[in-house]
Formats: sequence, structure tokens, C-alpha cells
Amino acid sequence: MLLALAATPDDIEVLLISVTHGNVDVQNCLRNVVSMFHIIEQEIQWRKDHGFPVGFESLRSLKPLVAIGADRPLGDTARMADYFHGVDGLGGIHDTHKHLTPPETWRSLFVQPPPETDITSTARSEIKDDLGSPTSLFTPSFQPSHLEILRILDENPPDSISVIAIGPLTNIALAASHSPRTLMRAKSILVMGGAVNVPGNMTPTAEFNTYADATAAARVYALTSPNPSSTMPPPPPQLPHSPNLREAPAEPLPPYPPTNELGDRRLKVLLFPLDITTEHILRRDEFETKTAPLIAKGSPLAEWTDAFLSSTFSKMETLQHGQEGGNASLSLHDPLCVWYALTGEKDSSQWSIKEGEDLRVETAGQWTRGTYISDRRDRKRREDDDGEGDHAPNDTDGWLSSARGNRLGLCLQTPGERALAPLMLDMIFV
Repeated sequence: MLLALAATPDDIEVLLISVTHGNVDVQNCLRNVVSMFHIIEQEIQWRKDHGFPVGFESLRSLKPLVAIGADRPLGDTARMADYFHGVDGLGGIHDTHKHLTPPETWRSLFVQPPPETDITSTARSEIKDDLGSPTSLFTPSFQPSHLEILRILDENPPDSISVIAIGPLTNIALAASHSPRTLMRAKSILVMGGAVNVPGNMTPTAEFNTYADATAAARVYALTSPNPSSTMPPPPPQLPHSPNLREAPAEPLPPYPPTNELGDRRLKVLLFPLDITTEHILRRDEFETKTAPLIAKGSPLAEWTDAFLSSTFSKMETLQHGQEGGNASLSLHDPLCVWYALTGEKDSSQWSIKEGEDLRVETAGQWTRGTYISDRRDRKRREDDDGEGDHAPNDTDGWLSSARGNRLGLCLQTPGERALAPLMLDMIFV
């Protein structure tokens, strides 16, 4: 997210940050987003005081919304990765570096106030929203994030808004269920997720984001299909209702409307799986070379990122061979999606995207939840199938049909595995 906010408005405008469950629970995710803005505010002031370029042009030109989304997967219990990222998602930074954490009053920002009166309206108009305000760089939303996603897509021309999905796809699945035709107005859904031809990082075959809500991923990907019903997952088991109105519903989501009611347009999903993201790394030594001088000068942003990334580098040392000292490295899974949004959507000449991949997500397997399935058989496809007729012998799931199955874009190549880390460091830090 820092990479996007540090870009220029010509490269990207961040309209909305949609928060959901993920590596940790949704409230910790929200606190981390607020903390990021809190630190950026301090960093901007520090840079001004020391005569450094202020940066963060995209953020300073447009104040994004922050909206809270689902706090659990569709019809399932939350699966988290706090064993790796810490209970707060940032390596315990809120306990070890309390001076970098915003006051707890941030929680009230997302509680809708009572109706305005003449007295409160007059008082509010006299309050100056300066750099020290906890909301000077973002606007809290009182609407569930999936509704904000749909509103933004509806208010802008088709193919003008991209959605960068770097967590479980629950919020996008909720938006798709609420209004599939509106979601399909998106230019693209850029998804960091999946392990197609490599091992997973959550199970032997599943990557975390897809594993955390396999049903949501399957439902979103179904909208890429000529016949979405052909890849829709079975309804998940029903869970007890929770009083939190912003959570994923306990009731299973309904099927999409018939194909003829959806129209001819389909959702464009570009997948950035572990196959391509894992080899794009940030080494500890190059990170410290960039940030150590800034920490010595008092940069709040350098101190904040060092606090939680040091914890993550140390975790890598304990988990994998060859991850010692300066050699310890992190895969830049999420930043790669942002990198594509910044560069690949304008000029894809240095990127390789394979279109039309029929990749389907396993949602019900005991050992294979979140696994991406493709047909690797050497079988002829049925080009004359309309997608609505009887199943062919030995093809009950429509793998050989030209009118069934998903149609995902799959990233195969980037401008360079070692190009992203220095670019990211130079953009984020002065």
C-alpha cells in the first residue's frame, strides 16, 4: 500500500482502501491501516522540517476512503497467519513501539455520529483539519466496503477503475453477489493469490489468500466464465449468526443471475500467484542500507517499517534454510500487484500475461482447500458446445467445453525479479 500512496497521481489514484480479515483479524488490520496514515503524517512533517522532498504525491492529491469489510470468510471460520506476522499483523509493533501507534481514539472514527444539529454543525465548521488531525490523509467510511466498491465502480466509466486484491477475496465476492454487473465494470481485478504450479505457503498446495476464503475466490473467478454457473462452488456449511453487521453473512450467498441477464461483459481477473511473486524479493541488507541512515536522522517511516520488517526477517531465519543475516529476504507478493497497476496497465510490453486460463479453486476438499485446479490432460476441446447442453462423456465438469470454465489472466513474466525492490525503496523513502 505504501508503494501506491508514494506514487504520482499520473501513475495511480487510490480511491478506497477496503479492509477485510486476513493475516490477522479485521480490527487489527484496520488499526494497521490507521497506523500507516499516522506514520505518513509524521513522515511528511519530518521531511518538511528537514528540507527533504515530501513525496506521497498520490496521497496528498487525493484523500482515499477507508472502509471496513468482512471479518470472516463466506460461511466458514477465519484462518489467520498470525504465527508469521504476529498477533497484530505487524510483528507486535503496537506493544514494542507504542510511540508509533496512534491513540486508541481512532476507533471512534468508524462509528457513525448521530444526526447533525445546528450546534454541532457550527462547531464542526470551526475545527481546522490540519496535518495533526487523525483523518487528514483519509476519510473513514460508515458503509461496508463492498458497497463502497460498487459505488465507486458505478460512479466512474467502465474500464477506468482497477481493484488490487492483496488479501482474501471476501469483500469482492460480497460486491459480486450484491451487483455482479456493477463489479464487471472494473477494468481489472488484480489478485495476489494462488499457487498454480508451485507448492503453497499455507498447505502443500494452497496459498494463504485463497485458502483463507476459497469460496469467495471461486465465486469471483466464476464471473470470468462465459457461463458462471459452470464453476460456481457448492454452498459452504452455514455458521451461527453474529451481531457484527459488517461481517460476512451467515447465510450462503445466492447464485448469480442467469447468463442472459448478466449480459455479454465478463469480469477481467489477472492472477499474480506464488509462481511469479515468490522470486521477487527484498533482502535484509538492501533494506537496512536504505533505512539505517534515515533512522539515524529521525525518519518516522523508516523506524516504523524497520520495526515490523525486522521481526519478519527474523521469522524467515527460523523457518527456512539460507535465511541468515543480510541474506534473509522477503517475497514481495503484494507489492508486485501494485507494481503492475503502476506500470503494466499502461505499458504491458515488459510483462507477460497468459489470457484465458481455466483455473478453478477447490473449496470443499479435506486436504486441498484453496488449491488451483487445471486440466492437464491431452484432450480435444469441444468447440461446438454452447455451455448449456448435456455434459459430454467423461467431462461432467465441463473442462473440455469452450463455453464453460473460468477465464483468468495469469502473470508469467515481469520487468525483472530484482527490479522491484530498489524501485520500491526509492519511491517510499527519500
